[in-house]
Amino acid sequence: MAFAFERLHHVLLAIPPGGEDAARAFYGGVLGMTELAKPESLRQRGGCWFRGGGWEVHLGVEKDFVAARKAHPGVLVADLDALAAALGEAGRPVDWDPDFPGHRRLYSCDDHGNRLEFLEPVTAG
Repeated sequence: MAFAFERLHHVLLAIPPGGEDAARAFYGGVLGMTELAKPESLRQRGGCWFRGGGWEVHLGVEKDFVAARKAHPGVLVADLDALAAALGEAGRPVDWDPDFPGHRRLYSCDDHGNRLEFLEPVTAG
């Protein structure tokens, strides 16, 4: 049976206890995403949620936090060079990887070490 998946709702990445301010600085400050109000029933768990440009990321507190250094969300971007410049200006790592057919891509990390992949389709022309 095939399911009619509509779209991805969100990605959850872990952060350490007390890591919300660093998450806000990266996702809100560097990436320019909008912080969402968490439902009252979930606020006591800590963490924070962000949305911007067609994707949503939930940062959840994990007591025995370990950064996701391999697993990662892959996010399509309309202007990869501008994002790379913003990451670089903010002192965040930018690791270009040419090995994804039909796309330009780079990897970076949030301030907790979670890996993020950003891709831009290559257009003919």
